[in-house]
Amino acid sequence: MNDQPARIEHHTIYPIPAGERHGRARDLFTVWFGSNIMILTIVTGALATVRFQLSMLAAILAILIGNLVGGVFMALHAAQGPQLGVPQMVQSRGQFGSFGAIFVVALVVIMYLGFVASNLVLGGESLHSIAGSISDRSGIVLIALLSVAAAIYGYDLIHAYARWMTWLCGAALAACFVWIVAVDGLPLDLWQRGGASAGGFLGMISVGALWQIAYAPYVSDYSRYMPADSGVRPTFWASYWGCVLGSALPMLLGALLGLIVPDKNIVAGLASATQPISVAIVAIFSVGIGATTAMNIYCGVLSTITVAQTFKAEWKADAAARIALSLIFIVLALAMALWGAKNFMVNYENFLSLLLCVMAPWTAINLVDFYLVQHGRYDVASFFAADGGIYGRYNTTALFCYALGVLVQVPFLATDLYTGPAARALSGVDISWLISIAIVSPLYYILAQRSGRARLAGGTGLQA
Repeated sequence: MNDQPARIEHHTIYPIPAGERHGRARDLFTVWFGSNIMILTIVTGALATVRFQLSMLAAILAILIGNLVGGVFMALHAAQGPQLGVPQMVQSRGQFGSFGAIFVVALVVIMYLGFVASNLVLGGESLHSIAGSISDRSGIVLIALLSVAAAIYGYDLIHAYARWMTWLCGAALAACFVWIVAVDGLPLDLWQRGGASAGGFLGMISVGALWQIAYAPYVSDYSRYMPADSGVRPTFWASYWGCVLGSALPMLLGALLGLIVPDKNIVAGLASATQPISVAIVAIFSVGIGATTAMNIYCGVLSTITVAQTFKAEWKADAAARIALSLIFIVLALAMALWGAKNFMVNYENFLSLLLCVMAPWTAINLVDFYLVQHGRYDVASFFAADGGIYGRYNTTALFCYALGVLVQVPFLATDLYTGPAARALSGVDISWLISIAIVSPLYYILAQRSGRARLAGGTGLQA
């Protein structure tokens, strides 16, 4: 990595010059492993036993299947960074056109805001649970300040932050399992608690898959500084195992807490179950939240710049613009966190459901175009052209497939806000994201081949 991680990054959404490329595949393992071990991941895992009422065995299987499957999509996106050297959502212009990509990029900005707000709420609750003198609201503000500082410095400091969190949060997570299982001891009837309904099982698989797919819109933002010859396989596997292990392990802890915590308050339950080391455990996880929140702020700002640059192609956003937007971004996220803290779990579950609906067709189109249609060959200069260059302002094929990919999910959705007829017929099982990917992937490939998009490719292809 860069030997000056504390230097404020001066690049924004534009291609990283070859002379400034740096890093190794193992850096991608730590950035995804370290940033995933946090309170929000633990709470997400608790959905298996609290929301879906699964047994511990069923929860383990659902969490592992969901993360292992979803991680494939996440890691395939990561391999795009070294090849093109630009943020993920800028690269989406190559599939949707310069103006056609705006809708998806705007949705991603909202996604980042939602994740930042969610992390701030849990960070505030965590600090309050170990230091009663710190209110939830004060804790939210403290985590926000820590996060925005790292986001302002940028790429290298975020990577360095995640490397430290890999060791600290990894050790804290191991200590939690050892303390709860070996020191306190598990309830004798633990394995008899909960159930194994098909709806709950598949619902938790979807949550695990979504957790991974949600990284897709920005995963290559953290590999774009790597040398272009880094190779697809090393980039893929480092990102895959970093994110899958970093996500699944804390989710398993959350599922366990969901069965043994009496009032189902996971944050307070974690502190109670790890006494007398709870202060250190929760403090480490709270600081760990700052790494992921910084990543969401950083990438949310890059996506915001992407939207603005679409309308003003001559604008060359610099570090000052990125810093100013980072401050605006954290203020908006703070407002959301402070306003929605009391109804956090309900808001978070609905947020996850809607997010999966809009992200599944995007990831299908992006991956099919990159790997099967263009074979990694894009004209990067066209991404920044006022008229979209060789990709134009709109790619009607991609936009049609995306709209169809959202619509076909509607009958299969099973959320608190809406449950479709197909989902009701399947006893509440939500397979909407699978339906979308299964339909959009082959359809886009066929239509893209017929439209001649493969002939737009230029430059060198993928390097294994």
